[in-house]
Amino acid sequence: MPDWKSTREQRVDWVTNYEIPANKAFLEAAKANNIDNQFLKLGVFISATDEFIGWCCTGIKEELPAPNREIMYAISSDHQGNGYATKASLGLINYLFSFTNLEILNAVALMNNLSSNKVMEKCGFSLQGKLTIENELYNYYVLRKSECRPSL
Repeated sequence: MPDWKSTREQRVDWVTNYEIPANKAFLEAAKANNIDNQFLKLGVFISATDEFIGWCCTGIKEELPAPNREIMYAISSDHQGNGYATKASLGLINYLFSFTNLEILNAVALMNNLSSNKVMEKCGFSLQGKLTIENELYNYYVLRKSECRPSL
């Protein structure tokens, strides 16, 4: 994200001391079939080169109506428009609906971010309306497990 500035040392600290332990906690909670307020943060890589090009995550977004588990992603500007966001999102959606007790997923996309809105539609999310979060207008999407079509 362009406004997320950090040093390499800060990023190593975050991954080592926060992200990895949080991901382990999520996976343990998933085994118990109760992910509650856990977050899962995954990297997106090009498999042929192992190049890190973005992330795909799930967690609780307080600004959304309950149940407020969200899926979110970001792909490096050099790799946008190649289907990576859709593929990563579908992989995470399939995992969440197959291996957790989750029944509903949410997503938001800035109204003017056409490609992000397109990803939500390709993943099967249904537009519910608009939400204002931190003075920005978003499209608000929902995907129900019962309506999810297996992909990948």
